[in-house]
Amino acid sequence: MADHSILDNKNHKDLKVITNFDGEFAEKNNSALIFPTEIKNAQRDYPILFIKNPETGQFQSVVLLGLVANENLYIKAGWQASYIPAMITKGPFTIGFEEQEVNGEKVKQPIIAIDLDNPRVNKMKGEAVFQKNGEASPYLQQVNQSLKALYDGSQLNQEMFDVFIKNELIEPVALNIELNNGDNISLEGNYTLNEEKLSKLSGDALNEMHTSGFLRIAYFITASLGNIQRLIDFKNNLKK
Repeated sequence: MADHSILDNKNHKDLKVITNFDGEFAEKNNSALIFPTEIKNAQRDYPILFIKNPETGQFQSVVLLGLVANENLYIKAGWQASYIPAMITKGPFTIGFEEQEVNGEKVKQPIIAIDLDNPRVNKMKGEAVFQKNGEASPYLQQVNQSLKALYDGSQLNQEMFDVFIKNELIEPVALNIELNNGDNISLEGNYTLNEEKLSKLSGDALNEMHTSGFLRIAYFITASLGNIQRLIDFKNNLKK
């Protein structure tokens, strides 16, 4: 169970975080959430699909990391991609909110919290969270960038999907894959963008998509599906 604690340089001055990816810390999930602020970088390495949040029914973007449950094909002597999703690089840290008084009014301000029960967190090995003078370490500065990408991206997420839904661009997609050894894998419950409808946008719809920046993101998403072959190649070469 997670034990989240607000991060500070006194109580957590000696904390370290193991950041490598190997057999022990393989992040064994076959997908990871991705946000609009990351899609430009992520589309070079991963297939980007949509899923529905089982609790809210709202769409979310994910990068596909494996073809079966609890599989991450991007880990082999480290992470095999030029970009690692912010949901991964943030490690055991998360954004919380604390009520503070600003100009006489109580407002919720974002703060950083750390999961002290995460197996990557310890006091013996890994990247230091704070420097000896109490300032944020280079590692923590990188984590801050990941958390910022997540926070900023979450603000854009619903707006992006509202535009996609308004223009009827989202459609279900079933992935049926045959491996070299004859195994068949079927991935269902995913969605993507209809490329034909996207290419036929015009008038106000096209202008809205363009000015919002979501047209560019939409084309990144459709282009990313070419990386499904990369996953298939990873899978075919697993035991070679």
